[in-house]
Amino acid sequence: MNKLRNFLLKTVVHRRLPHLHTVRHSCGEGRSGRGLVVGVYQKEGDKDPKLTPTGEKVNDRVQGKLNDLICETKITGRLGRGKVFNNIDQEFRSLAIVGVGLEGIGFNELEMLDEGMENVRVAAGIGARSLQAIGVTEVFVDGMDYAEQAAEGAALAVWRYADTMSKRERPNVPKLDLYDSPDVDSWTRGIFKAEAQNLARRLSDAPANCMTPTLFAQATVDALCPCGITVEIRTMEWIEQQRLNSFLMIAKGSCEPPVLMEISYCGTNPEDKPILFLGKGITFNSGALNLRPCKGMDEYRACMSGAAACVAMMRCVAALSLPINVCCIIPLCENMPSGMACKPGDVVTLLNGRSMAVRDLDKAGVVVMADPLLYGQSSYKPRLVVDVATLGMGVKKAFGGGATGIFSNSHYIWKQFQSAGALTGDRVWRLPLWNYYKKQITDEMGYDLSNDGRGLACSCLGAAVLHELVPCVDWAHLDTRGTGLLTKYGLIPYLTEKRMTGRPTRTLVQFLYQMACPADRK
Repeated sequence: MNKLRNFLLKTVVHRRLPHLHTVRHSCGEGRSGRGLVVGVYQKEGDKDPKLTPTGEKVNDRVQGKLNDLICETKITGRLGRGKVFNNIDQEFRSLAIVGVGLEGIGFNELEMLDEGMENVRVAAGIGARSLQAIGVTEVFVDGMDYAEQAAEGAALAVWRYADTMSKRERPNVPKLDLYDSPDVDSWTRGIFKAEAQNLARRLSDAPANCMTPTLFAQATVDALCPCGITVEIRTMEWIEQQRLNSFLMIAKGSCEPPVLMEISYCGTNPEDKPILFLGKGITFNSGALNLRPCKGMDEYRACMSGAAACVAMMRCVAALSLPINVCCIIPLCENMPSGMACKPGDVVTLLNGRSMAVRDLDKAGVVVMADPLLYGQSSYKPRLVVDVATLGMGVKKAFGGGATGIFSNSHYIWKQFQSAGALTGDRVWRLPLWNYYKKQITDEMGYDLSNDGRGLACSCLGAAVLHELVPCVDWAHLDTRGTGLLTKYGLIPYLTEKRMTGRPTRTLVQFLYQMACPADRK
């Protein structure tokens, strides 16, 4: 296990990424070397801003200069605001003093968010990125009472996709370390979770020609096999033998061969029923014959972000050695227009004998997922099924990037996801799974289901189709259309603007942690 942790930690500190001009610089020119991120709590009433316990120790070491500078530069401790000071400490060339907000803040029921944890992510992320921007090569981070969340914020903030950049142009990524805290285990957990999300970001952000179904499968093998996870790659011949016709119906429109991956992690008794995940893996979604607008079409290279989040989740589950069995089914293909492409109105017979009309090729996600979802249930006999996909524009219009939409036939599973999102800061919100929507996708003449249904509630209709394919097991569907693609609105400070987010990887990991260790939800 120590070898595995060392392998995973090495991948963290050598990633490449961005900077955010939120913390301003003063007191001299920044130079490369060691830097420290220190938190300061917000001024409240007549009380002055207050340094964290680690900040107080640093202040004592520099004979009170830090407090003097905070007063002189009018740092208030407001969340995410602060400055970088250079050459005031012999141990560190640069000190980033960043506001953590109000001291002692905790869970906010109205926001469904643990604000104390999220504030630490924001402060650590902004501080680390600011030091990165001035060339610091090794960043130490104040745990600020939440070492795990400080690690998440810092590691997410200093990373960005750079695989297609020349080596000379790639930005420096500093080495990250915890400072003045014995809670190394929490810091390591946070690094693992952040690195998992960064893996999902890398897979999602890659150009479509660099992340075809075959290349995605190879990247998955490279990421998971060193962790002891079983990855089985199924090719076209196997897919045809298993009669996964709905998957093939979409895949045949592209010259890129489809791939289906089966991923298995065994963390407890092999006889225990696993949790089954299904990740939508359309590596480029043009809309096929129902072609999408050309402007912004490049964003749909990340229609496989659900699959990317599942792969990244599996890597983190193995790193944390969670005592739970998890399986993933990942159908990978492209949705392209050609002479072989599915035509609007074509009908396919599913593995369960029901017929589905494919009336809108722009909504190919549920078609690609249908037979793999049925296959996974019959093969693994899971105790719970979770699918992750960028399906309906309705979720994006309703929530923007504020939350992932979740549909579930189990109140218990919904509450577990709600709790997980509150802890990770990557929230989910439940949407209706009513017979009202079921009738709009089943009440048809000539076939049993339609892939688009009738009406405007596209996200609810997509969920209704998937629900029809999960008749007798607890199930949850996460629609990440607003959260798993490009970050455009309501930027999360420790992520990068106009890049893929990798969400909701950490929420999936936290959910599995809660299912595996119900007595210790944090």
